[in-house]
Amino acid sequence: MSKEIINRVSNSSLINIDLEELYPAGRRISLDIKDWLYEGIILKEKDFRTSVRNHDWSIYKDSFVALTCSEDAIIPSWAYLLISAKLAPFAKKIVVGDLDLLETIIFSEIIQNYNTERLQDKSIIIKGCANKPIPSSAFAMLIQKLHPIAKTIMYGEACSTVPISKRKK
Repeated sequence: MSKEIINRVSNSSLINIDLEELYPAGRRISLDIKDWLYEGIILKEKDFRTSVRNHDWSIYKDSFVALTCSEDAIIPSWAYLLISAKLAPFAKKIVVGDLDLLETIIFSEIIQNYNTERLQDKSIIIKGCANKPIPSSAFAMLIQKLHPIAKTIMYGEACSTVPISKRKK
């Protein structure tokens, strides 16, 4: 006598949100400008402009780019603006900072534009494990967006969740 196995999780009213599914395709690149500085620490405008002009910007097509300088140099704002102007036709997103900041900004925009209409008064599980680099701040931003509308919010997997918040009746 065999009983049919019923998947109670898939039959429940729980809504799963997996931020990994929202992760946009595209290479993440850190562009370190230290090699365009004189002796690695001084920005000489003429030489810097020549380096920017001679660089192959097409290699950043459909990429997300973090502009940085790994040396302790003073970089004027116009230098990053000059690079950004060259990157703009190719890159999906440009930030001045590291790859962590880049991911945070990418997810900030994704969560800001995330449609929550179907989540009103629902029980939600935010998936915890991911193979892609989802920044911790993305989860915090998502909680902030969901908190006013969700009935309950849990974190983890359906078989093992951690309660995060429950709206008072």
